[in-house]
Amino acid sequence: MNQVSWQEVCPLYNDFSDLLNTASTLPSIEPIELQPRLKAALTYFVSDNCPSKVLVIKDGDSLAYRQLVSASIKNLGQSTIIGVDANPDLLFDRYKNVQGENQISRGLVSQANKGVLVCSAQSALANLGVWTNLKSLLQGAELECLAVDSENVSVQPPTFSSDFKLVIIGDREQLSDLDLIDSDYRSGFMQYTEVESDLKVTETSAEQYLSFVNYVVRSCLGEKQLDRSAYLKLLQAGARETEDKQYWPLSLDWHKALLCEASSYSHTSVISCEHIESAINAKRNRESYLPERAIDDILEGQVVIETQGKQVGQVNGLTVIDIPGHPISYGEPARISCVVHFGDGDISDVERKVDLGGNIHAKGMMIMQAFVSSELDLDAPLPYSASIVFEQSYCEVDGDSASLAELCSLVSALSGYPIDQEIAVTGAVDQFGRVQAVGGLNEKVEGFYNVCKHQGLTGKQGVILPKTNVQHLALNKELVESIKNGEFHIWSATHVDEVIPLLLGKPFNSESEESVIGKIAERIENFEKHEMPESIVTRIKNWFV
Repeated sequence: MNQVSWQEVCPLYNDFSDLLNTASTLPSIEPIELQPRLKAALTYFVSDNCPSKVLVIKDGDSLAYRQLVSASIKNLGQSTIIGVDANPDLLFDRYKNVQGENQISRGLVSQANKGVLVCSAQSALANLGVWTNLKSLLQGAELECLAVDSENVSVQPPTFSSDFKLVIIGDREQLSDLDLIDSDYRSGFMQYTEVESDLKVTETSAEQYLSFVNYVVRSCLGEKQLDRSAYLKLLQAGARETEDKQYWPLSLDWHKALLCEASSYSHTSVISCEHIESAINAKRNRESYLPERAIDDILEGQVVIETQGKQVGQVNGLTVIDIPGHPISYGEPARISCVVHFGDGDISDVERKVDLGGNIHAKGMMIMQAFVSSELDLDAPLPYSASIVFEQSYCEVDGDSASLAELCSLVSALSGYPIDQEIAVTGAVDQFGRVQAVGGLNEKVEGFYNVCKHQGLTGKQGVILPKTNVQHLALNKELVESIKNGEFHIWSATHVDEVIPLLLGKPFNSESEESVIGKIAERIENFEKHEMPESIVTRIKNWFV
C-alpha cells in the first residue's frame, strides 16, 4: 500500500516555473489555434475540392463557438451567416403581395448564398420540416417563398434557391438525434469533426495554453492582467475542471466565467491567485446547499455514517451524487453492509433485486464475486449465503466504483474480521483482483473528508483509491493542508492484496492461518464438521425444549 504525499494530491506544475514568470508577456493566440482538427476540417470544407455541403461539429450548444467557427471561416475568405433560431420566417425567403407585385424579404439561407450558414443542432432539429427544407436547398432544389400573412397570398408564389454550405454545431445528444432522423449523417453528404475540450500538458502546449489564456483576458477583461500566482492558480483550477492533471480545459465559457468573476474581486489592474480563489469559493458557496444538507443529515444521525471504530461486514464506500437541475456533482460517503448466513453460496445484490441497481453496478458485483470464489478455490459451493446492500440509499445505484468496497464488506462478513471505519474505499476490481480506475475522485475524497472533519478528525482517517487515479487528484486547498499536516491520508492500491491488510489488519491471502482467505476456509471447514444432520423442523422444535 502506497501512501500518497500532499504534493501528489494537487497539481504543482513546478516544471513550468520559468514559463509562468513570463506568462503575461506571451502573445495571445485565438482558440482556433489550439484546435488543429477543427481548423483543418474547416479549411477543407470551404475549399472547392470538398464535395460535402454539411459539416457537423461536436461541441456544446454555445454561441461563443458558433462565433469562433464563423470567424475562422471568414479568415479563410468565405462569408458566413450565424443562425440563432430555426424559425422558418428567419431562415427562408418571405414575400408580400402588394397590388399584384411580390415584395420579397430574404432569409438567412439566401443571405448565405455563395457562403456558409452556421447554426446550432438544436435549431436545425427544432422543426423536422425546417431540416427537410434545408436539406432540399443544399441539394439544389427550389422552394416557394413563405407568405408574410394570409391576406396577401399570391396564386403563384415566388421561389428561391441558394448555393450555400451548412455548419451544424451541437453536443453528442443533439447530434445523435440528427443521426437518428437522417440516414445521410454518416455518408459523404456530411462531414464530422470536433471542438476538443482539453489540451494535453506538454512543454509546448503549456506556452500555447497560457497564450490562449491571454487571449481570453484581453478580450474579456480589457486592461487587467494576471500575475504569476494567478496563472498558476488557473492551471490548477483547470486540472480540477478536466479531472486530470495531464490536461487543461479549452472551454471558452469556463474561462470567461472564472476570470470575469475573479476580476470583480480585484480593485486594481492586477488579478492574483487570491482573486481566483475567491471566485472559486464563491461559486462553491452558491452551489453548496444540497451538499451541506447531506452533511447535516449525517451529523444529526438521520443517515448513519461511522468514521471511527471497527465493524464486521460494514465499509464506507464513496459515491458521487448527480441531481437533475443541480449544476454540480458532489461526493457523499455511503455505508455498504454485508451479512452472511447458512445457505447455498448465493451472494445477493439487494440493489439489483429491487431494481435500484444499474447494469454496470450488477456487472461489477458479478466480477467481484467471481474473484472471491476463485481465491477460495472451493470444491463445492460456499455453504454461506450473503446479502450486500447500500444502506439508506433510495435511488438507483450504478457504476462499478463500489465493487472494491463491496468485496471488502463480503470478505469481512465471511471471515468475521472487522473493518476500520476510519477509512473509506473506492475503486473497481477485475476478476484477478486488480484495482482499476473510477471517476469523480475529487468529489468522493472531499465528501468523506467533510464528514470526518465534522465528526472529528483522528489523524488516522483517509481514503483508499486506485493508483491509476492519483493523476486525477486536484483537491481543494483546505484538504491539501489537512493531508500536509497528517490529519487525513490518501492511500493508492493496485491489488486487493494491498487493500485488505489496511482495512482489516490481516493479510488477504497468505500461508498464515490469520489471513482473511484462511479464516474463511477455516469457518467453512468448521461448518462442515459440525453441520447438524437433523432437519430444520427438528432444530426449530429443539429451540423450545
